[in-house]
Amino acid sequence: MRRTLAELHQSLVENGLVAWTSGNVSARVPGGDLLVIKPSGVGYHDLTPESMVVCDLDGTRVDGDLSPSSDTASHAYIYRHMPEVGGVVHTHSRYATAWAARGEPIPCVLTAMADEFGGEIPVGPFAPIGGDEIGRAVVETLAGHRSPAVLLRSHGVFTVGATARDAVKAAVMCEDVAATVHLAVSRGELDPLPQDQVDALHRRYTTEYGQR
Repeated sequence: MRRTLAELHQSLVENGLVAWTSGNVSARVPGGDLLVIKPSGVGYHDLTPESMVVCDLDGTRVDGDLSPSSDTASHAYIYRHMPEVGGVVHTHSRYATAWAARGEPIPCVLTAMADEFGGEIPVGPFAPIGGDEIGRAVVETLAGHRSPAVLLRSHGVFTVGATARDAVKAAVMCEDVAATVHLAVSRGELDPLPQDQVDALHRRYTTEYGQR
């Protein structure tokens, strides 16, 4: 899992979702009340499997030589309150964070959004960094939403998934649609897709698309 996490962090770089040391990926350890997460303030080019930090679901380090991410308490809160989640990603990706800066959800005006997010990408409240307040905001905002992504006001993006790889995919797709909708809305007002079409597209994507 440490090796997988190191590779997934490089995916954030390759997809242009992070700058310098910002952002992180974590994964729940199957069968245990543990998570693996990026160390705090370490550059992406310096990350190795050995540098990943193991913490319990209270956010306390239990293995590793480095201090865990400053977002660890929030990741831990998400895992404690969303048992179906196996991976969490946080980024300040440019276009999605621009929507967060405005405190606006990204409207569902694309079939790709209906597929991946099942509707709009919601925006949550501002929350301070360092404790579990961000985790609380993520859990509360995603309640009742099909979206695996949430924009936190004036902060950035959090995504969740059944696995860490799924959460990274959601982060990549979130930035992609954020950029596309930004370009579209600059030309004028947009009409969201009808709800019945959103439901049909999301159902097809989650039950028929890809290899089964």
